[in-house]
Amino acid sequence: MITVRVDICGGARDGKSALITSLGTGVAPEGRRFVVVESTSDEQYTRNLRDGAPIADVSVVVVDARHGLTAATRRHGFFASLLGVRHVVLAVNKMDLVEDAQAAFAGIDDAWRKLAAQLGLANVACLPISAENGDNVRERSAAMQWYTGPTLGELLDRVEPEQTRLREQPLRLPIATVSRAEPGGLEGTLVAGRLRTGDRVRVQPSGQLSRVSRMSGDAGDVAEATVGQTVTIALDAPANVAPGDLIVLADAPAEIANQFEATIVWLTDAPLLPGRSYLLRSGARTATATINPLKYKIHLSTLDRIAANTLAYKEIGVCNLQLDRAVPFDPYKENRDTGGFVLVDKFTGLTVGAGMLHFALRRAQNVHWQAMDVNKAARAAIKEQKPCVLWYTGLSGAGKSTIANLVDKRLHAGGRHTYLLDGDNVRHGLNRDLGFTDADRVENIRRIAEVAKLMVDAGLIVSTAFISPFRAERQMARALVTDGEFIEIFVDTPLGVAEQRDPKGLYKKARRGDLKNFTGIDSPYERPEAPELTIDTTAGSPADAAEVVVEYLKRRGIVRMGDD
Repeated sequence: MITVRVDICGGARDGKSALITSLGTGVAPEGRRFVVVESTSDEQYTRNLRDGAPIADVSVVVVDARHGLTAATRRHGFFASLLGVRHVVLAVNKMDLVEDAQAAFAGIDDAWRKLAAQLGLANVACLPISAENGDNVRERSAAMQWYTGPTLGELLDRVEPEQTRLREQPLRLPIATVSRAEPGGLEGTLVAGRLRTGDRVRVQPSGQLSRVSRMSGDAGDVAEATVGQTVTIALDAPANVAPGDLIVLADAPAEIANQFEATIVWLTDAPLLPGRSYLLRSGARTATATINPLKYKIHLSTLDRIAANTLAYKEIGVCNLQLDRAVPFDPYKENRDTGGFVLVDKFTGLTVGAGMLHFALRRAQNVHWQAMDVNKAARAAIKEQKPCVLWYTGLSGAGKSTIANLVDKRLHAGGRHTYLLDGDNVRHGLNRDLGFTDADRVENIRRIAEVAKLMVDAGLIVSTAFISPFRAERQMARALVTDGEFIEIFVDTPLGVAEQRDPKGLYKKARRGDLKNFTGIDSPYERPEAPELTIDTTAGSPADAAEVVVEYLKRRGIVRMGDD
């Protein structure tokens, strides 16, 4: 079955019913069928991406001969290229309403082929039609004898379904479930190639080699399976396989990387924030993904590349994408299943974006972890302490820096090895290039979290005094270190109290409108949900709060002080 998507542009829209009716569901001489799916808006493209709906085999873009190519035509052509549609036809409608139809069509055909070249569309065609009369739709037009090419129906009849191409590609079998209740128990649906019993295969990303000893489908054991078939396989050698792993032929593996260039389509009202961590899901595979940086976004009407730091709802951009682990993949245009993904908000569970992997970044292949003989445990042992991050968070004026400084003095006096990263101090150097937009705040905390991780690896007790208003970034910082090494300290001060203190006069400026994106006034603060410590600064002095923190560290066995 071939799926044909019909995209109607502008003034051509009033002939859509005639075209759909005239085209209908076709039957090729060989018996192959195609089904027509009508589309009228970009919204449908983004919904299909979000929902993982099937992509058409052929895109038919219909334009009005009186108007030629428009911004809508460029958008539909761009989406066809973005989604890897391999056959795109421009149907120039209402040819019966233009003078010198042959010359008018020739001009549109030339402009279309230039646009197709710009978009990287390879298999393109252009033909003149009159949908109302059925001319060149299913039947050849007597009124346009100057056109000698195929009708729209003939073009569609010649198209090979995407599945036919995928059958000839190297094997790709993503494992969806692993059942211990039956022998083998590795179940998945082939998204490329063929698999036969006895084939020598590789499990990616682990690289384990084995052979397929048994394979079963809905009707029992099978000797061979191909694209679209769901099978359960058993391997003849023990292999540690998890959902999301990829089964490939031993001599035709997929690439493996953790850094990519990718296109992102943003699907929610909350903006994309480079540096923030999202869950990336591709089939049964899940990884943590960070977008950094966003290279540019695309103006859909002009196809211009525009410098941007973020994406709003339905905007499309190209970025560098970094994952927390290496994964097997194919470029999206080769295989939508192994190259496509969605991004999910870690806290709400909502899909916020969809994307396509282009290629692995060279640094992903060239940069490797260097083994060190002196590790964190050795550095901590010589200091006689357990390294950790004391992450102070709260509103401006809550007292974070004051309390953190007192704790640092107390630990230093007790012979402990510490460092204090203060929000204002860091902005004089490492983060001097960042402002206070949401995107800059995310990047500010990402950098600090990475520095804190290095200091923990050095065996230090490192304190950070930053507003860090977003839960997502605090969770990201926690995930960078080992369980038990991140201690979130919520310095809980009501907004009214913090505003009365206002040691730097920032609240007054924010209330006057002189200071934008100020946390608590026109930028949100997301309270911690389960901090290790909560300090109510209205119930005691900063010195009392510092003593609470030190006593907590003693109880946890993180430090022993000279007075113990």
